[in-house]
Amino acid sequence: MAEYYSAKEMLTKLVSFDTVSRNSNIPLIEFVEEYLSSHGVTSKRVPNGDGSKTNLWATIGPDTDGGVILSGHTDVVPVEGQPWDTDPFDVIEADGLLYGRGTADMKAFSAIALSLVPDMIKAKMKRPIHLALSYDEEVGCLGAPSMIEDMAPKVKAEAVIVGEPTMMKVVSGHKGALGLITRVRGFEVHSSLVHTGVSAVLVAAKLVVWHEKQMLENKARTENLPENALFDPPYTSLHCGVIEGGTASNITAKDCSFTTDIRTLPQEDPMRYLDAYRAYAEELEAEMKRVAPSACIEIEVTGNVPGCRRETDGSAERLVRQITGDNAEHVVSYGTEAGQFQDGGYSTIVCGPGDIAQAHAANEYLSVEQLNAGVDFQRRLIDRLAS
Repeated sequence: MAEYYSAKEMLTKLVSFDTVSRNSNIPLIEFVEEYLSSHGVTSKRVPNGDGSKTNLWATIGPDTDGGVILSGHTDVVPVEGQPWDTDPFDVIEADGLLYGRGTADMKAFSAIALSLVPDMIKAKMKRPIHLALSYDEEVGCLGAPSMIEDMAPKVKAEAVIVGEPTMMKVVSGHKGALGLITRVRGFEVHSSLVHTGVSAVLVAAKLVVWHEKQMLENKARTENLPENALFDPPYTSLHCGVIEGGTASNITAKDCSFTTDIRTLPQEDPMRYLDAYRAYAEELEAEMKRVAPSACIEIEVTGNVPGCRRETDGSAERLVRQITGDNAEHVVSYGTEAGQFQDGGYSTIVCGPGDIAQAHAANEYLSVEQLNAGVDFQRRLIDRLAS
């Protein structure tokens, strides 16, 4: 028997699945599969290596070229340590706001699309809508690439709409994100004999300072370029968020590690920064090994998410601007899967309900007004594909 949900009911259902990235998203995917099947829609899983998580995509409408991919991720960020006033995995409405983890980021967009599947079928669209649900977006956009690779030979869509929260504004560009972990191995000696040892902490400090120096150079070099003016900040930023190392104040540290977050302007190649960083690390490592041959520096890439590049006369941007009426220029500094879809050959735009200011926050919420705006947008998209 076919199942029917309003957008709010579907959002409540999706939020009820604890899909924090450390957990499997399979229960949510199983629900979506069963729901789509109840309406005669088949879907395709694209799992990770061990099958503990999976992407899912499905086509509603005719098997023709054209049409639109509606893209959303199924995972959410943790709630531990946050002062929630309600159950994060239950949608609670109060004063026109819908509270719950993932309401803004970004289960609402997918919930709207799923709730409108019966309308898509009834409309007898001439061009299809493809639903694309990914895993592990929040930990480096890990899931989408394999799904895009699976879809690309079969799905020739004219546009991809990534439904991250933009307050239904048309976002045509965002920065890329390169994540690193640097591990420094030093050589322990008593601090009174510091010249015979290698302090992993001191070496790590030099590497951290390199990040700030590079960012200041970026600011001086690119801050005033017109093409960067909409970004905040209008240059590529480098940030070290976590550092750990050392055992005692009178021992040269044997180990030190820290994380790096590089947010690149969409036209910049993140590998340029990685290559320069590795070259500097190699210089320091050579100095370390002259004191202690066992000393070393290891740099691990934990994530590399491409930016979303502004397209020249892009079909996705043109379509979404026509539907929303938003002709202003918008860019954001956070990352999405949009650049990955662009790399897969798709014209892509970012547009969805909700405010990014609520993403990842305690008492995350989506306004009912934004939910309704998202429903209205997707209804107009359906009408356009049926005309």
